Amino acid sequence: MSTPHQSRADRRRSTEARILASARELFAAKGFERTTIRAVAAAAGVNPALVMQYFGSKRGLFTQAVQAIPVPSGTADADELVDQLLATLGLKIGGLPEGTLAMMRSMLTDPAAAEHVRVALGSQLDGIGAALPAAEDPELRAALIVTTLLGITIGHQFLELAPLRDAPAERVAALLRPAIKALAGEQG
Repeated sequence: MSTPHQSRADRRRSTEARILASARELFAAKGFERTTIRAVAAAAGVNPALVMQYFGSKRGLFTQAVQAIPVPSGTADADELVDQLLATLGLKIGGLPEGTLAMMRSMLTDPAAAEHVRVALGSQLDGIGAALPAAEDPELRAALIVTTLLGITIGHQFLELAPLRDAPAERVAALLRPAIKALAGEQG
């Protein structure tokens, strides 16, 4: 039995996916500044000109490579919101997508990456702020919640702090629960 002929569009999508996967790995490992088009092309097994043809520039490649996962939807119940936020810790300290790691690694040295993170976090802040049940200062509370989780992610993923690295996500979540509940405006 012969394999079906792959269309040109299918080959293009496959090549793009391979380039993006290689770019995510390299941007996550090295950040924006130290990743080159040549290195991405070599890792993907393609000519550097093809990377430029598909993505236009290193910035275009980076933008495509770091598309983040969607923000979880909000909820009206504080307990549910806290549960939902703490459930994301498993992902944040268990293994973020390489595109997200690349963006985080680059956000302090690349203004466009910083802006991308600001926009993504702004979306999270809006969603969490809107979901906080009758809390005073919902935007500030949302910012404190999000940056707390971001700090834990940075401490675990990039700084490899032993207490964070060695603790199970469930233990970290259990210790954080009272603080997140307080920030969510719930007493007790």
